[in-house]
Formats: sequence, structure tokens, C-alpha cells
Amino acid sequence: MSGATTDPSPTPATREAVTEVLRRVFGYDSFRGEQEEIITSVADGGDALVLMPTGGGKSLCYQIPALVRPGVGVVISPLIALMQDQVDALRNLGVRAGFLNSTQDSGERRAVEQAFVDGELDLLYLAPERLRLASTAQLLDRGKIALFAIDEAHCVSQWGHDFRPDYLELSALHERWPEVPRIALTATATKATHTEIAQRLNLGAAKHFVASFDRPNIQYRIVPKASPTKQLLDLIRAEHAGDAGIVYCLSRASVEKTAQFLSDNGVPAVPYHAGLDSRVRATNQSRFLREDGLVVVATIAFGMGIDKPDVRFVAHLDLPKSVEGYYQETGRAGRDGQPSTAWLAYGLTDVVSQRKMIDSSEGDLAHRRKLNLHLDAMLALCETVECRRVRLLNYFGQTGEPCKNCDTCLNPPESWDGTVPAQKLLSAVYRLDHERNQHFGTGQVVDILLGKQTEKITQHRHDELSVYGKGTELSEGQWRGVARQLLAQGLLDVVGDYGTLALTDGSAEVLFQGRKVMLRREPEKVARASTPRTAKAPAVDLPAESVPVFEALRAWRAASAKEQGVPAYVIFHDATLRQIAAARPTELAGLSGISGVGENKLAKYGQQIIDTLAELD
Repeated sequence: MSGATTDPSPTPATREAVTEVLRRVFGYDSFRGEQEEIITSVADGGDALVLMPTGGGKSLCYQIPALVRPGVGVVISPLIALMQDQVDALRNLGVRAGFLNSTQDSGERRAVEQAFVDGELDLLYLAPERLRLASTAQLLDRGKIALFAIDEAHCVSQWGHDFRPDYLELSALHERWPEVPRIALTATATKATHTEIAQRLNLGAAKHFVASFDRPNIQYRIVPKASPTKQLLDLIRAEHAGDAGIVYCLSRASVEKTAQFLSDNGVPAVPYHAGLDSRVRATNQSRFLREDGLVVVATIAFGMGIDKPDVRFVAHLDLPKSVEGYYQETGRAGRDGQPSTAWLAYGLTDVVSQRKMIDSSEGDLAHRRKLNLHLDAMLALCETVECRRVRLLNYFGQTGEPCKNCDTCLNPPESWDGTVPAQKLLSAVYRLDHERNQHFGTGQVVDILLGKQTEKITQHRHDELSVYGKGTELSEGQWRGVARQLLAQGLLDVVGDYGTLALTDGSAEVLFQGRKVMLRREPEKVARASTPRTAKAPAVDLPAESVPVFEALRAWRAASAKEQGVPAYVIFHDATLRQIAAARPTELAGLSGISGVGENKLAKYGQQIIDTLAELD
């Protein structure tokens, strides 16, 4: 944490108040990490900029101060589709919460507005575009505001992975309501993004809190792309049968195709992308949040703000555009702290398509240069022979030791001297250009090196080139790996609509100046240590005799959630049910000490839980 203000430390009374709310409302005995410092600072009226990973407890950082301070906490969130679930979760805790967005009719909006003016709300959620309306500012002037919380604050930064112009207007909050404290929060930000958030939101003088970005329960794995949908199916069947998961694809067509493929092969899956009918999209998102074991296949339009704690895997079938985006998306796995998988299939076509998209993107040269920097960092993560977690942490300006829980730690790849193969491939591209004034993609260049006799080889007389047949020491797949890594290292480029290969300044250094090229050799596949699963695994950290109790509690929770029309985790997280299953209390007093059982939930669900446990005796 680095503080930019000289404000006095929060008072003992503030610390006592926030701890009391934590215990009474949320049912927790202690804060995690820097939560207490953040919460007490904001509760005492200070501004804060918070960088904290997904699952780190960001929402408490503004919810508790809003409950401690007089007035209503106003939360700026881009997540219109999720506001209802966020409000339902708070109401389940006994918190008076509401939202204003375009999904409501005029009567619903008027009721929420009146509750705000009358001081009958603790928290009010707004979409950023709503603040552009003069009527919204006039409404806020009529009530008492406890604080402004700006969630997903990376949206304000053009260096971030999810820039949204509406967020640029949020600097006006401080100008119009200078006495109201502000807290901006994001799950991921590089130094450049962090700096831009502070500048654009006028938070330079705020206290800055930067938590560790390490998510030790997530196992990061990146595999060479072969048949990605089949590879994905194998992963799910072997390790995540019956688990909830998110699969990211680059295009809408891939989303539809992959969801259908999984469904056809016995994996419950639904698509999610901006091209779907809004009702279908909302239904699919709602099903994912409320049902166990459903997989959603989506474009990156899906997932921001998803609070589902038991997502056991996040898979990417296409290369993410940036490390920030990759980290944000993979962070949706394992919010409950249980072991989870972040899996990515990555290949040569990903590099080619991403480079082409950047070259054809709108914006000036500086914008394209920024996109290339993002892509270069993502490629470096894919091609590293070092611990992936260390590489991720380094990207965000943090350090760490090798984790022993990523693919490069568990099955280390080798680096090898690929200078000669690199020279051969670059020489083939050079001779096609300079001797024939021709430009081809990777497939033709590899065919030339392997000495293949194809119609295209004969047609263009490529068997007459001096490099023809000079690469038989490597297989076709290995040559494509060489090309992919040369592209990743900037020693080769793709140009034009057809993705033809071209040399770079670095190519000349390899061909003519003796530059050494080290490449990554993919390790041989090894059998995974984990036991293949064909059904939902029993609860972790539970003795065998407690597993049936846990399952009975989950069945009760599922029925209660269905009756109320809310996701199951809104009632209780699995972690809370595990503690109840292990303790098996027979009276309400025994439930009150369980983490996650606050005052309101004890009153609302306590007797039902005791009755459920009694039926098992």
C-alpha cells in the first residue's frame, strides 16, 4: 500500500463500527488483507484507489463504509445485467439496496428514487451513462450521499483492457460533490493503467491500496493449439466433469459452434455474445448464475462483475489481446479460494490473426503501438520457460517465487538454440521476396523447407529455390512452432489481408549479424496427477461422514434459491455450508458463530438449516 495523503489514522470508534457491521451484517469475524485499512479510511471520509484481485473482497470495501456513514452509498457500475443479482444479495443480508437502470419501468424507477430521497436506502447502484442525465444529478442533490464507489475503475483508462468513454465523465463527481468521499476499485491494473485511473478520476491525493495479484488457487496452463474444441472437451471430462466453467472465444461464430459441440458431447453449455437476442442472452446468464455445473461459452463481453464463487475453470480457445484482459478473465475462476484451472489453447493462427487485427484497427499509430505492446506481453507469457505466475506478477509490478502449481513449474519446458532453424525459415521468406517478388503464408514456407511436392510448389517453381528441402530435420508441427515463436519475438511479421510472412529489422540481425535465437520446446505430455472425474467431486476439506450432510445442505439451498429466484450463492457460499456440515449445530446459537452467517441470514434461514440437519439424524 502507498498512501498519498497525510490524513490522521481512523479513530478507534470507526474501527469498532466497521468491525461490528462486518460481524452483524456479513457474518465474518475478521477482515482479509488490507480490507480493514481501506474500509476505515473511507468510512472516516477519505478517498481511496483500490487494486485488488477478483475474489479479494472488493465489494466490502465500499459496502461497509456505506453502512457506517450517514446517507446512501452510490455505486457506479457498468454491469446493468447484474445489478438485480447484486441488489438481491444485499437484501438477503438485510441491507436496503436498490438500482436505477434502463431495465426498469417508470413506476419502479420512481419508487427507488423516492426511497433514496427519503433516506430509506443504504446503497444505490447506477450505470455510468445514467450520470450524464441532468435528472440523475438533480436526484442525487435531493438526498444525502455517504460515498461514491466507482467499480471496475480500469474502464476509465485507455491503457486498460475494457475502456468505456462514459467513465471519463466520472471526474465530475468530485467537482459537484467535493465533500463526498470516493473509492475507485479494479481487479487489475498495470502501473500505466493505475496512473491513468488516478489522473482521470482526480484521485492523485487519495490513499492508494495495491493488494497482491497472486491467486495461488488458480493453476495456469497454456497448451499448443491442435484441435482446440476436442482439447477442451478432454479437459472438462478428465478434470472438470459437472463443474461450472467459462469458455472464451474471439468470435460469435466460434461461441455458437463451441457451445453446440459441448452440448452434443454431454456437457451442459450455453452461448453468450452481443449478437444474441437480449432475452436469450439474459436467460443464459441467469441460468449460469443459478444452475450448478453449467458451462457458458462467450466472447469477452461476458463475465465482468460475475460473483459466482464456484467457477472451477476458465478456458480460452483464442489468444487474449492483453495480459490484463487474460488476468481479469481467468480471475473469474475460484473466487471461493478452492483449486481451479485457467487453461488456454494457443497457436500460430492466433498470432497471425491478432497482428492482422491490430494492423487494420482504427486509431492512430500510437494506438496501434499500444495494442502491439499489449500483445507482445501476452505472447511473452505464452512462450515463457519460467513460472507463469511469476511472469504474471512481474507484469503488474510485483514479485514472487516459482509457484509449483502452473504447467511450466509442474512440467518444465526446455529452451533450445533455434538459430539455425530460424535462419532457414527467414531465408525462405527472404528468397521468396527478393528472388521471386512473392509473398506467402506459413503453410507454403513450411512446405518449401520440408521439400514437399504440391501443386502450388510446382506451379510457382519453388522446388528450384536453394532452401527447398533444407528443413527435413523438423516436422511440420515443429516448423509451425518455430514460425509462431519468431512472430512472438518480433523476428518475423505478418502483413496484408492474407497474412503473408514478411521480414523485420530483427530478421536481418539473425540472418546476417549472428544474432542467437533461443526457442521453447514443448514438453512431452504427461499424465496428470489429478484423478479423472466423471461426476461432481465431493466437498473439499470435509471428513467422509460430513459429505452427505454438505450435499443435503446444498439441496436445501438450491430449493430455497429457486423459490426466491436468486443464485444459490446469494443464500450461502459453499464455504459456509462446509462449516455447517462439519459442525452440525443443533441450535441457532451454534450457527451464529459460523463464518458467513450474519444476523439477518440467521433469522431468515437458521431454523430451516437446523431442521434440515435434524432430518439427517
